[in-house]
Amino acid sequence: MNNETIFALSSGHGKSGVAVLRISGNSLHDTFASFIKKTDFQNRHAYFCNLTDNDGELIDQCLAIYFPAPYSFTGEDVIELHTHGAPAVINKAFEYLGTLGMRMAAPGEFSRRAFYNNKMDLADVDGLAALLDAQTDQQRKHALKSMLGHDSDIYNNWRDSMIEISAYAAAMLDYSPDDLPANIGETIKVRTEKLYSEMDTALKNYRTSRAIRGGINVTLVGETNVGKSSIFNYLAGSNRAIVSDIAGTTRDVVSINLDIDGFMINLSDTAGLRETNDKIESIGIERTKNEIENADIIIRVYTPDSVAHDDLHDNEIVVINKSDTATKQDQKNAIYTSVKTGDGMDKFMTTLRDKIHKIMDGAEGSLTINARTKTLLESARDELAHALAAGENYDIFAEHTRRAADAIGKILGTITAAEVLDKTFGQLCLGK
Repeated sequence: MNNETIFALSSGHGKSGVAVLRISGNSLHDTFASFIKKTDFQNRHAYFCNLTDNDGELIDQCLAIYFPAPYSFTGEDVIELHTHGAPAVINKAFEYLGTLGMRMAAPGEFSRRAFYNNKMDLADVDGLAALLDAQTDQQRKHALKSMLGHDSDIYNNWRDSMIEISAYAAAMLDYSPDDLPANIGETIKVRTEKLYSEMDTALKNYRTSRAIRGGINVTLVGETNVGKSSIFNYLAGSNRAIVSDIAGTTRDVVSINLDIDGFMINLSDTAGLRETNDKIESIGIERTKNEIENADIIIRVYTPDSVAHDDLHDNEIVVINKSDTATKQDQKNAIYTSVKTGDGMDKFMTTLRDKIHKIMDGAEGSLTINARTKTLLESARDELAHALAAGENYDIFAEHTRRAADAIGKILGTITAAEVLDKTFGQLCLGK
């Protein structure tokens, strides 16, 4: 890590009442004193000051706060300048900071410095990235928990246990049974089985973690002209999809993000499924099939004239739309609705909410698993499986549990490579 002083806009871009400019580096005490025109000041105290450039020209009136190392976000000296949020003010301030030998930070560079100074591990960084992306309350809660160390505590406990198990397994090769705890062989086997079970459960909950961070994929499917687009527009609260009596109107996937009970919902309206010689419509139908494969919840839409299949999967909802045209309502496992009259829509929304909450059961205590951590967690779990398969061959047992500990170490960043750091911190924005 270099010793350059870096700066960035930590608040949002565009016109705003206040902008927060963050500076991080070594020995910024004198720099802060020059900003506020005082040599005697308190740490972590806001000072109102006239920020001027090298020629004494006023840049802006602002608040300035000094956070000395190591009691700051990055672990270095940090200065925050709270200026007005006009782009011209921010650009002028940046220009001035550049004349002081500072440079603009790269995306995620503040967090990278926090990582190198042991203020965060990579699991915390993943949580921070998820928090910055959060659009719903549930995403906020889940990400905040991860950022504040919930995931790190679990990973560290797992890794410490693996290291201890590996050490005991190796010791069994060099020490007599009298010098080791009683029944140590059975003890480390039981502990390894417990670790394997906990990791396997965490991986099984990956779908939930992905759904919280990326949203729950809900897809409307059915034949042409059954009213999928009408239901889509009802859920969206606007006329996002074209509604027409002409079959095949929807030729591509139309999507929108919704917030239902604090959960992010990725709702998709798809092309009607039917045999067609229209090349454009055929492409839309192929995309519909892809949406079905990736869906967490599938809403199958029919009309009273069609027959809904009874063999439903747990993630499917059957809707008989246009119920105002039905002469009877006798199809089992189906919800009869009419977007036109509103009939059955409350029951439909209740069922959809029940499906959403069923997917999210237990999400409060689950790990925040992304693609990077999923691969490493799978590796650690598989190494533990190899260790258990080794039986009483404790040399192999020790090696596999050590490899499992290394995989968890890579999740935390205690064992890592430069490309892992680049990818992890690159997902963050400027000022973080």
